[in-house]
Amino acid sequence: MPEPAPFSSLHRHRQRRDRLATALITAGGVGVLLAVLAIGIFLVTEVLPLFLSDSGPSLTALWQPQANVDGVVEYRWLPESLKGGGIPQLNLLPLVWGTLEAALWALVLAIPLALGAAAHSSLFMSPRLRHRIRPTLELMEAMPSVVLGFIAGLVLGPWAERHLAETFTVIAALPLGILLVAGLRRCLPGSIRHWLSLRWAALWLIPCLAGSVIVALWGASYWENLWFDGDLRAWMEIHLGLDVQARNALILGLAMGFAVMPGIYALAEDALSDVPKELCEGAQAMGATRWQTLTKVMLPVALPGIFSAVMIGAGRAVGETMIVLMASGNTALMSANPLDGLRSLASSIAIELPEAVVGSSHYRLLLLAALALFIFTFVVNTLAEVVRSRLRQRLVRQRSMR
Repeated sequence: MPEPAPFSSLHRHRQRRDRLATALITAGGVGVLLAVLAIGIFLVTEVLPLFLSDSGPSLTALWQPQANVDGVVEYRWLPESLKGGGIPQLNLLPLVWGTLEAALWALVLAIPLALGAAAHSSLFMSPRLRHRIRPTLELMEAMPSVVLGFIAGLVLGPWAERHLAETFTVIAALPLGILLVAGLRRCLPGSIRHWLSLRWAALWLIPCLAGSVIVALWGASYWENLWFDGDLRAWMEIHLGLDVQARNALILGLAMGFAVMPGIYALAEDALSDVPKELCEGAQAMGATRWQTLTKVMLPVALPGIFSAVMIGAGRAVGETMIVLMASGNTALMSANPLDGLRSLASSIAIELPEAVVGSSHYRLLLLAALALFIFTFVVNTLAEVVRSRLRQRLVRQRSMR
């Protein structure tokens, strides 16, 4: 047998280049893992002296209500009392509550809009329009969070405080306007519905939503004068005992929702677009509508990717700092009222850590808050990966059984 021809110099060069790229990627992955491990070890070693010291607080005391100067037992975070000589209130529960509340309101806004936009663009939207709108939505993710925090804290919050009735009316009018337009479209003749195609709904819905906002702003003063004597905010303070703040959880959730939504949309749209076209075309060939194809075929197949998109958005919302810092009011209170302010773990670290003395109890408590945020984010991401892997394995088994 003739001996195989020796490798050419070009082939050997490509092999060396591939090995180098593989080594760099592996080194980068190992470096990231080591960096995360080093962060965890640093936080643990800095926090441990807080509980080993006899003068330090116990771990259970940080999660229980404490008495203030007036003897009232409540959940508060007031580390400034350490400097003023008063009774310190060092309770981490209000910070955890604020972190979860801010993330919840952000996801309440972001998940329906992002998943709805992803489903529409992947199945209904015209390809030409999709190629123009998707990059625009993805560019929203590049907007600095400090800009969103500035707009929410200094523009949107004060306006909503002065025009509370208009704010509630616009929030209610937008989904109702979409449902009304959808109902009216079904009643129109087929020739007119052809011009109002779902392929171009992203364009003709814009004037409809603008009209809904105008009608809401015009009618807000009418029902405010009719039911609340012309001042909804005063009525809520008198009858409900609710003190409306300019920077509150509702405004914060709106700003954070717009920050989280592009990432969820991009990942969910990729998951839906990766569904094999043969499945969608086969379902429609058997008589399924587009909505049935979406709910019965595309969503089950793309569920692992959609779940990952939602969990990544939740991780972004939990760790957000600048928007919470500028739009929340930074009041560490445990309140379920969305019109009250809040304070998160990340914003407390950003505000107080530069002024804390290294090695002091205040410093170690802030690092404990950082450790709690680190553990929470790590557990959520790990759980998301485990659930996503199991969903994908179950889907593969179902395919093999068929």
